[in-house]
Amino acid sequence: MEVHLPSLPLMKILSYLDAYSLLQVAQVNKNWNELASSDVLWRKLCQKRWHYCDSDTLQLLGTETWKQFFVFRTWQEHAKSRAKPEDFTYKEIPAGYGFRANAYYISGCGLTRNVQGRSVICMVSSMTKLSTWDIREGVMTWVSTEQPASIQLLTTLPEMHIAVTVDAHSTIKLWDCNSSDALATNSLSSSCQLLKAVFSKDGPIVLVGDISGNLYILRIPDLHLISKVNVSPYSIDELHCSPQNKWVFLIGKYPHVLTKVFYMSSLLRTSEFSDPVSTILEFSLYKRAFWTPRREDRITLMSGNVPPNPTKFGIFDMKLEEIGNKVTVQEYLVASFSLQDYEASPEWMGVSDKDVIVCSTGSSLLLFNIHGLRLQTFHYCPEEILTLWVDPLHVIITCNNGSMDVYAWEERSLLLRKCYRLQSRRQLSRRNFIFKILCDDVSIIGVMKNSPAPCSLMAYSLTSALEN
Repeated sequence: MEVHLPSLPLMKILSYLDAYSLLQVAQVNKNWNELASSDVLWRKLCQKRWHYCDSDTLQLLGTETWKQFFVFRTWQEHAKSRAKPEDFTYKEIPAGYGFRANAYYISGCGLTRNVQGRSVICMVSSMTKLSTWDIREGVMTWVSTEQPASIQLLTTLPEMHIAVTVDAHSTIKLWDCNSSDALATNSLSSSCQLLKAVFSKDGPIVLVGDISGNLYILRIPDLHLISKVNVSPYSIDELHCSPQNKWVFLIGKYPHVLTKVFYMSSLLRTSEFSDPVSTILEFSLYKRAFWTPRREDRITLMSGNVPPNPTKFGIFDMKLEEIGNKVTVQEYLVASFSLQDYEASPEWMGVSDKDVIVCSTGSSLLLFNIHGLRLQTFHYCPEEILTLWVDPLHVIITCNNGSMDVYAWEERSLLLRKCYRLQSRRQLSRRNFIFKILCDDVSIIGVMKNSPAPCSLMAYSLTSALEN
């Protein structure tokens, strides 16, 4: 006997379900299938999973319904999770000198109907030149003219296929990575410490921090100065934007300097706000920070292990409040815990969209919930974990032998599933190691330090057959 419920209350009930449950509900009968396939429900799921979904998404993709888009894009995202080591092509790419070897994706990372055809990275290929490389082919696709001063910092905005650099003279330049000359320039009076390009609610911007503790916000594409605010008496050491760039987290260079979170709109709309809106997070001995994916207002902080104080985690929520005509931001400590029983100190950390904290010690990969309950442990001794990459889909670690282990977050649990290992294709010495990981839908890149020689990139790309 079929169960018939009024459509309105049933739709309300279905709005609380995840994608997997909606697909199961659709199997009940024709009426439930129609309701569970509603664009209203699936668009909500799409916007929760991919913040940049908008009304133009389906037209761009040529997809008929939001449900079809969700299924297609999810399948696309999990290509690396379905892969095996033999499904990757391997290339080594030369890079620049020392820390200037950092590379960034410049190929589009937005929503596409076809799987991203190729991964392209931008990097400082010598001290005074910028270049782009096709990862799968291992070939250079563009190089800038030689610059009058060495390039110190690099960031990219893949959605617009542009790069931004800062040189030793504090000159900021915007590149489209097609023309040999920069599209726009601007100069600061103080040496720059950090650089980041993002899409804000008000359009693309560049954030620059200097050694005097000032934060500059510049408009793309003309690099016009929007605002400048002094954050700290010391240089700004780190900057982390929330998933939709509603908040920007900043930390000064010295441990005793408290961390700050700014409301991004107050930095961009100076005519609407008399002063930048910010709050201080009371958290001592800060070491790492990570915004919860797909959740705009939550950030997790990790402290260093400074005896007798063990490593501590603090989870904070940000909330805007209006008092009269003034907007303020209030932070709330949601949870905290310490690792009392671990001799080894965590070096790296990240957070899943289910608020699971993953951290790495030299010999273990550990998972905790926000109250400190240990959920899972992966042991690596006698190998040593060097770096950790965490995103909403994957966790990737590198070992001291150059290998990379790829894990996937389980869709319907809090745990990790180990997928495969990408073995190093060459013998590494004690002075050769991967110090940074990059990852997109179809490639994984390790930036390798080859002391005393220049750095290089170890690039793995999925084959076309598996992508589709």
